[in-house]
Amino acid sequence: MISPVSESKTQATSRSTHRQKPEVTPYVDLTRTEWSALRDKTPLPLTAEELERLRGLGDVIDLDEVRDIYLPLSRLLNLYVGATDGLRGALNTFLGETNKKAAQSGTPFVIGVAGSVAVGKSTVARLLQALLSRWPEHPRVERVTTDGFLLPTKELEARGLMSRKGFPESYDRRALTRFVADIKAGKDEVTAPVYSHLIYDIVPGEQLVVRRPDILIVEGLNVLQPALPGKDGRTRVGLADFFDFSVYVDARAEDIESWYLNRFRKLRATAFQDPSSYFRKYTQVSEEEALDYARTTWRTINKVNLLENVAPTRGRAGLVIRKGPDHKVQRLRLRKL
Repeated sequence: MISPVSESKTQATSRSTHRQKPEVTPYVDLTRTEWSALRDKTPLPLTAEELERLRGLGDVIDLDEVRDIYLPLSRLLNLYVGATDGLRGALNTFLGETNKKAAQSGTPFVIGVAGSVAVGKSTVARLLQALLSRWPEHPRVERVTTDGFLLPTKELEARGLMSRKGFPESYDRRALTRFVADIKAGKDEVTAPVYSHLIYDIVPGEQLVVRRPDILIVEGLNVLQPALPGKDGRTRVGLADFFDFSVYVDARAEDIESWYLNRFRKLRATAFQDPSSYFRKYTQVSEEEALDYARTTWRTINKVNLLENVAPTRGRAGLVIRKGPDHKVQRLRLRKL
């Protein structure tokens, strides 16, 4: 018979063994130092002045961050582009003569960049555009944001969605998916609507024109959302189905709220002062009143969207970039092949 003491030890050993089982994950988890070592002498093609132009309001990214985090990422993506071209060539060879024209014309490599409001995803997308365009293999790198595919304010108001702006249902998802599909198909010219943060609406009559890029970067809150089933119950093709690689910019919700409020404070002192600004009214009240509005907006709209819609798509990304409270990247998780 096993004594109570022996039984207790056995149970403890069992629990300890259970705790030590490695986590089953499709990702390789890397520290900042481990990731930085992977850039393999890739030169830094940006100056401090260029970085200043690329940096978002409130983002504290510096050249060390570019060197440690984004140079290795640009190298990885350059390798992905070359490997994808080779794989596509093999597929066209398998399919035969009818696809020679498609093989010769080239297919754009599409990258999705997702993450919360105020997490810094726009800066990441701009940095990737600048760095990837320096590689001689693919100089034509275009960037689009999903803001241009938000429904116009009149349409949002008619549908009762103004308080849901940024949620998946506030976008023309079909038009967005068609836009990326047309670029992926190699169309000579594809257009997208233009959104203005100043007027907080789509700019009437203005369009962004994209002409056969080597690489397209698509940046937005919900770009990794899976496709919704159609009325017939069948699953449709979603935006992320056209991505060759995707990045999710991650941080604690508490830190993102702090960054959001800091950005709002800076915008109140700058862009909101413009007489045309939709948010000019928040310059006419006290700072505390304005910040109360910003806190309410974060907690009732942006945080809800983050927790319900944006964060659940993190596991679909090819790379997760995890930031700390100081906006510095701490860890990275790269999906295994």
